[in-house]
Amino acid sequence: MTHQVHAFEPPERFVAGTVGPPGERTFFLQARGGGRLVSVALEKVQVTLLAEKLEELLSEAQRRFGVDLPELPAAVGDNDPLDTPVDEEFRVGTLGLAFDVDTATVVIEAIAVGEAEVEVALGEADDDEDEDPDEPDDDLDRLRVRLTPEATRAFIERARRVVNAGRPPCPLCGQPLDPAGHLCPRHNGYHR
Repeated sequence: MTHQVHAFEPPERFVAGTVGPPGERTFFLQARGGGRLVSVALEKVQVTLLAEKLEELLSEAQRRFGVDLPELPAAVGDNDPLDTPVDEEFRVGTLGLAFDVDTATVVIEAIAVGEAEVEVALGEADDDEDEDPDEPDDDLDRLRVRLTPEATRAFIERARRVVNAGRPPCPLCGQPLDPAGHLCPRHNGYHR
């Protein structure tokens, strides 16, 4: 089976967003450009880590290569909903980040979940020692986006807003609070 590489270098729009009510949200990365729209699903923790690691990557690029970083935007940037239709191309298993010194751009690559990852999740791990589990499979679908430092900073800010827009955390245990409360382990299972 052939794989697809959805490349946007650069995209007209690249954002993190959600579909669904808090507590039941599905997180997406969405890229638009050249008359194409690609949406890939991922987990909330992946969006959080992506924003953190992009911030670290920008700081490292500034430190090592002297890249001029934009200031944090004073006004709220892109706060529009995801473009429709939101059709999931694939579910993200691996995220890769790089900084291209020649073009002073950030490269983000979202790689689909592979069969090996599904087998491990189902408890059917293969005993082959030949394959390196840290290397993503070359025949998996992927979304590749190239962003300027300014666009990267805008993506980071929006991703953080999207993650924080969910259910508020319990002040005692940090787990998300449902509208009806939750069973807080710090209260020995009593509703909070």
